Amino acid sequence: MSSSDMKVITVVGSGLIGRSWAMVFISGGFSVKIYDNQPGQSAKAITEIRKQMEELEEAHMLRGDLNSTQQLGLLSSYDDLGRALEGAFFVQECVFEQLEVKQSVFQDIERLVGKDVILSSSTSCLVPSKVFSQVQDKSRCIVSHPVNPPYYVKLVELVPHPETAAAVIDTTHSLMTKVGQAPVRLRKEIDGFALNRVQAAIIAESWRLVQDGVISVKDIDLVMSEGLGMRYAFIGPMETMHLNAPAGLEDYMKRYGEGITRILNAFGPVPAFSSGEAAKSIVNEMCELIPNDQQHLSARMERRDQLLMGLAKLKKDH
Repeated sequence: MSSSDMKVITVVGSGLIGRSWAMVFISGGFSVKIYDNQPGQSAKAITEIRKQMEELEEAHMLRGDLNSTQQLGLLSSYDDLGRALEGAFFVQECVFEQLEVKQSVFQDIERLVGKDVILSSSTSCLVPSKVFSQVQDKSRCIVSHPVNPPYYVKLVELVPHPETAAAVIDTTHSLMTKVGQAPVRLRKEIDGFALNRVQAAIIAESWRLVQDGVISVKDIDLVMSEGLGMRYAFIGPMETMHLNAPAGLEDYMKRYGEGITRILNAFGPVPAFSSGEAAKSIVNEMCELIPNDQQHLSARMERRDQLLMGLAKLKKDH
């Protein structure tokens, strides 16, 4: 497929992630066709995207070289899957996180596209070998897992199916880089991918520390937001260790490796997150800080996105 043919991307599913992907792709100058199987939903998605992009432009946070009007001109909505897939070189699936639904969607897509079209899933926890198990040509398949919200948090995990062709990984990596994302390649599939495995480890120990009466919900969040997170916003755990000893990573492990091992061996079992008195107490403590009604949660989500927008600008400027 020549570069002249690589101009159209189809986004399947017009929910939060689908809309975010569409915004990311049009910021890079690609024509994006949004499909939703619910009549009228893809058109509503464009209305929501228009509102968001106008706000971003006003805040001087619009991505890409085109203005909002030019970017919105690259968007179109479809209720018919066949028409939505016409001319696409890349398909980004963003439907419900249900295995059978995704499998069915990719069966439908494969019947309607040419052999060179890349099939990409936004799944956050389903391994490619399961998601694409019903696809005949698995060499074209890849997971491109974004972080919510993708417009502000640029990481994308590229997770190959065992049969994914190297050229498909390379093309997807190039596409994600071109639209301003920060793609990382996993060399093989694994449950939870990389981001969610690291996140799960943090969640589990944070939960245990609160559950065991060591620290409060409010203060464990401060441990991350005012401590680890300050560094991790710019450098990862490997570089952090490398810079935290006079002679680098090997020196760090000589100094602190034994202590790290001792701490890890002291970790307790995986907590019961959704049952028991401890879980109920932690939920109640969280809800005292931020009530779980829609008004409070929506306000905090908006605050989160505004903070991420500011951080994204800071990272861009540095």
